[in-house]
Amino acid sequence: MYDMATRRHALDLHASGLSFSQVSRATGISRFAIRAWASGAVPSPRMTAECPVRDGRLDPSRPSADYAYLLGLYLGDGCISEGRRKVHALRIACCDDWPGLIEECVRAVAAVMPHNRVNRVRAPGCTSVVSTSKHWPCLFPQHGPGKKHERAIALEPWQQEIVDAHPWRFLRGLVHSDGCRITNWTTRTVGGVKKRYEYPRYFFTNTSADIIGLFTAALDAVGVRWRPASRSNDAMNISVARKDSVALMDARIGPKY
Repeated sequence: MYDMATRRHALDLHASGLSFSQVSRATGISRFAIRAWASGAVPSPRMTAECPVRDGRLDPSRPSADYAYLLGLYLGDGCISEGRRKVHALRIACCDDWPGLIEECVRAVAAVMPHNRVNRVRAPGCTSVVSTSKHWPCLFPQHGPGKKHERAIALEPWQQEIVDAHPWRFLRGLVHSDGCRITNWTTRTVGGVKKRYEYPRYFFTNTSADIIGLFTAALDAVGVRWRPASRSNDAMNISVARKDSVALMDARIGPKY
């Protein structure tokens, strides 16, 4: 049996234009095996079974930018539940008001776990993006019993490296889950005349102080100025309202779509 890296290397060589015979001579793998992998005729249980997190790092074949985005979605609106035979289901709840967000979520899940099917489970006003694997808890070690705000949430060193490398993708996932871009307004009296002024503003709301901390740390890393806003019930609100910071957010994130 050949491991996943060997199979992918052989398929990459073939995709580059080499014939099956040329790839076989270069790798020592039979033409029959390479042809079968390329056609998908032979299932590859080891490819699907291998853990995507090994030696404290994400498998380099998994796109880290997509992972950073998916991590933000998971921390906001995601959960992992265990089924039979230790198979876990990742669920990301997405509002149907933003179909583009749903499609972006589906693409990220498929990129991070490319050998597993991605399903859409519909409910009134909501679509859950669902994928099953034994390795979702490996990808999201923040998984645990109870609600996220009732337990400690901290990134593993390999996750922090990815967030440091792709802070905007991480922020995009968080804003797409528990954030929004709105238009605020205020009035000012100028020359004795009261005038109405409108300005855009971003909000992020979460009940976990740890997740709020991850969000604000990422904002600091990209130079976005923020401030705490009023609390709503047990949730904490973070506001981004400075013109230059909103412009940064608009350029890299923008409204949900």
